[in-house]
Formats: sequence, C-alpha cells, structure tokens
Amino acid sequence: MADPRGFLKHTSKELPTRRPVPLRLKDWKEVYEDFSHDKLRDQASRCMDCGIPFCHNGCPLGNLIPEWNDLVYKDRWRDGIERLHATNNFPEFTGRLCPAPCEASCVLGINQDPVTIKQVEVELIDNAFDQGWVVPKMPDVQTGKKVAVVGSGPAGLAAAQQLTRAGHTVTVFERADRIGGLLRYGIPEFKMEKRHIDRRLEQMAAEGTQFRPGVNVGVDITVAQLRLNYDAVVLAGGATAWRDLPIPGRELDGIHQAMEFLPWANRVQLGDDVLDENGQPPITAKDKHVIIIGGGDTGADCLGTSHRQGAASIHQFEIMPRPPETRADSTPWPTYPLMFRVSSAHEEGGERVFSVNTEEFTGADGRVTGLRAHEVKMNAGKFEKVEGTDFELKADLVLLAMGFVGPEKEGLLSKLGVELTDRGNVSRDENFQSSVPGVFVAGDMGRGQSLIVWAIAEGRAAAAGVDRYLMGNTALPVVIKPTAAPQR
Repeated sequence: MADPRGFLKHTSKELPTRRPVPLRLKDWKEVYEDFSHDKLRDQASRCMDCGIPFCHNGCPLGNLIPEWNDLVYKDRWRDGIERLHATNNFPEFTGRLCPAPCEASCVLGINQDPVTIKQVEVELIDNAFDQGWVVPKMPDVQTGKKVAVVGSGPAGLAAAQQLTRAGHTVTVFERADRIGGLLRYGIPEFKMEKRHIDRRLEQMAAEGTQFRPGVNVGVDITVAQLRLNYDAVVLAGGATAWRDLPIPGRELDGIHQAMEFLPWANRVQLGDDVLDENGQPPITAKDKHVIIIGGGDTGADCLGTSHRQGAASIHQFEIMPRPPETRADSTPWPTYPLMFRVSSAHEEGGERVFSVNTEEFTGADGRVTGLRAHEVKMNAGKFEKVEGTDFELKADLVLLAMGFVGPEKEGLLSKLGVELTDRGNVSRDENFQSSVPGVFVAGDMGRGQSLIVWAIAEGRAAAAGVDRYLMGNTALPVVIKPTAAPQR
C-alpha cells in the first residue's frame, strides 16, 4: 500500500486539466495538459490497504495496481514501470484509451472518488520513455519456430511481442499501409498521438518482430502459403464488420460509416497527400450540418473530429435513454457503472440527443439533406415509438457509429475453415486455439467488439497458447481464459 492515511488526506480524485476548448480545437494534439509528479504522488497515496484489491478483478490484464501505486508514492518510478510492464505490454495505449474498469471496482470508490489508477499508469510509462528506460528486451534463445500474426491492433501487437520475446520468429501482417490497426486509423490524434505507437514499434522491431504492412492475408498471401511458411498463426484482425442502418434513404451520398470517416483525418495528421483542391480530405465535416448516429466512444471520436474540421452544427443521437448522473442501481460496485459521462469531445460542443430512433433519410439529387426521427421508450426490453414525437433535422453529413457485429467472414476466415460461434466470432478452446490446429485467435475477432485492455490481455494469453503448442510448455503468463466455452 501507499500512505496509510493518504485517502483521508486527499479525499478527491484529481486529473490533469484539459486545455481550453477554443485552443485545442485549433490543433489535433492530445487534450490534456501536463500533470505534476507531486500531484500524481498524492493521488497514488490514496491507494488503501483494502485487504482484497478488487481493482485486480476489474482489470483483465491483472495489473499489479496497488504495487505500482505504492512505488510511485515512494518515488521509485523505475521499479514502478517494471511492475507495470510485467502485466501490460502497452500501458501508453491503455492509459489513454481504456475506460478503466479497475477504477470502477476500486474499494475506495464505494464511498469516495476511486484512486486515479489510469493517470498513474500513463504517467509511469511516459516518464519511462522520457528517462530512456523502455529498451528492447531480447530473447535469450531462438527456437527456430515461425509465427504469423494477422492484424496489428493491440491484440496482435501484444501477441507478437510476447512470442518474439519467447524466442520465436514473428511476422505481423497488416492489410493497411501502416501498422497499428484501429489504434492507427480509428483513434483520433487528440485522444492518442500516433508517436506513441511509433516509438513502441521501434522497440518491437529492435527485439526482432518483423512487420509487413500493406499485405492482405488470404489475397496477397494465400492461406496455403501461410500454413506452409509458418508453424503457427494468430488471428487478430478485429471485429471490423460494422453495424449498418438499413432504412429508407440509406443509399444517399453523404451517409458514411464512422470508420469510413475517421481514417482520413488521421491520414492528414500523418502527412499523407489526401487533400483536395480546397484543402479537405475526401470525407469532411467542414461547414456541414452533421448528425452522428451512435452514442458511444466511436460517436464521440466522430464528434471531436467534426469539431476540428469546422462543422456548422453537430447532433449525436443515442437510442438509449440518458444515463443517471451517478452510478445506476443496475450496475452496483464493483461492476462498471452505467452513468452519464462527458468526454473531451462532448465538452467541445454539439447536442446530445437521447431516446431517439432514426426512421428515414431524406435527400435531393442523390445526396442526403436530412432525416426523420422520433423518440422511443423501453417497454419489456423493446423500444417503442413515442407517438407525437416525430421530427425532422437537416443533415449534410450522417455518420453511423453503431458498433461492429464481428469479424469479416469472407476471405481469410472462410478460406481457413475455422468454426464460428453462434455470434459469428471465431471459436476457440481454453488455449485460444481455433478449430484448425495451429491457428489461434485473440482479441475482437474471437471475443467480439470489446475494450483495448481485453485485446491486450487476449493477445498475451493467445501467445502463451501458441508457445505451449510449439514447445510443449510455456513460461508466458496467462491471466484470462476465453469468456465462453468453445463451440465446435
């Protein structure tokens, strides 16, 4: 534990200040200002001697949270990053992007603000990079075994780093032109600057991991070639089949999926030559009336991006009712609470509209000009229209941010012949191996759309399964098991 009386001295959770809205809307940099080590030390000192640290249960990675809180409080930063890296390959990603289920299950959070776990995590890793403590960890031996990892998001990268350090020769394939998956093109720069990905990839490349972007496995490399050239395969392609909205008018121009819209903004920040004669990317919110359908994190990413591109107005629709201001009775401690949250993007403007369903897109000359919608209420688990609440809203750009329904089935998965669960994800056993021997699956491709912390945890667990398959045993750690029994 840290200071035995820390939670009594510092009774509230403190986070870095967000940069002023007018200032941050002029750039794409991360929204938070620096946080002093003294303030962070105070926050770490709030970690209690709680007996049973429920934060361990809340974290899929099994992060040793009380240990590195104690070490930060004692100014033992190098020891702290060692304990953090023991369970988490990429704390610079989770510290910025994870919704922190650990904080939701913090014992102090029963009757006070929880410990500021996520901020301690990100400060630990950023300081470690600044101090030059993040260096390549070379394998002690080379096994001569070759592993292909298909997909370079957090699950694929975690599996690749673990397997490389175990001594295997690992190649990461990515069909996009850069490594990083959704971290690269789905997460806006203002939530995580891409330099954080690049510096970690430098470490992985120095350790021996090989990266092959721009390769669509199953097309550019056949499944037969993949199985012939590699002793094992890890499928980590994510849940990229997006949920659509098949209502009248869906065919109109100006209606796009979030993942058709977001990558262009990231490409501009990466310096790609994608701007038109007006200095705009192919899909832009500039001077447009924007409606975002979907109230989750992806919708908020579209919101923040639209603000920075200069939208004329923005509405974000959510079919669910507005959550309560405090933890809902339906999600008691230590579960992740249902409650109203304001992200940095929401703070920047736009109108959030709850309990609304879109029934038709309207347009002229083949382009969307608006939509018709109505309010809904929940009755016996189903949404019902509230009569007399119909309304129309102008729209020049509609962004669908309603989540993903699973991995893409056509192509690689169908050619491999892996069995699927009744939800359409890749089935796997307790070692994360699919129905095809030597083919493993990690992250959203097997789990379904989920959190980055689960993706990294599954990548680590799948790596242990691969290592055991190749070598007969493994020293790689395993914290989690698949969430459901395999369906064969």
